[in-house]
Amino acid sequence: MLYAPATSPRFAAAAAIAVTLATVALAPRDARADDTISTPGDHPSYRIELEPHLTLGWDNVYASSGVGLGGRFSIPVVQNGFIPSLNNSIAVSFGVEFLHYAGCYRLSNQACGANYLFFPVAMQWNFFVARQWSVFGEPGFAIFQGFFHECGNTPGCVDAPSLGWRPTLAVGGRYHLSEHVALTARVGYPAITLGASFM
Repeated sequence: MLYAPATSPRFAAAAAIAVTLATVALAPRDARADDTISTPGDHPSYRIELEPHLTLGWDNVYASSGVGLGGRFSIPVVQNGFIPSLNNSIAVSFGVEFLHYAGCYRLSNQACGANYLFFPVAMQWNFFVARQWSVFGEPGFAIFQGFFHECGNTPGCVDAPSLGWRPTLAVGGRYHLSEHVALTARVGYPAITLGASFM
């Protein structure tokens, strides 16, 4: 049986909007002055984006926060996106995240821990705002599978959910080192990632 999310999606949406506004406000002045965003189609052409990254899972699906590694591959499906007058594109993004959680979900004063696999799927809406900068939004969902057995035969103890799903909502940005390589960061629910993109 899949475990439905307990955290409010409204909080995730508010956090994502706040990060987006902060990113725009703090963008370098030369990036804001660049007219790349107003030239539709003026962005790298690629068939697939590969993105290995480090992951911080701050949503306490088990206990506290999880740390690990992950990766995404994104396939462009629309080169000129939903806004014809802007330089934007649409991709479908698939991924896998391995997260290790330390601590105990229900019990205290014991050595506990768990490993989880997350499988996110999202729509990636890219905006190419300057020659070296692009930003994106990613609504989607992730299925997770946990590997642990904390409670054993302890009376009254309930294990953490081992199989379930979460809505995902993130905003991110890329600093393009070249046409085919970029540094990529993503902030959202339920994870934060930092890595590189190869297009």
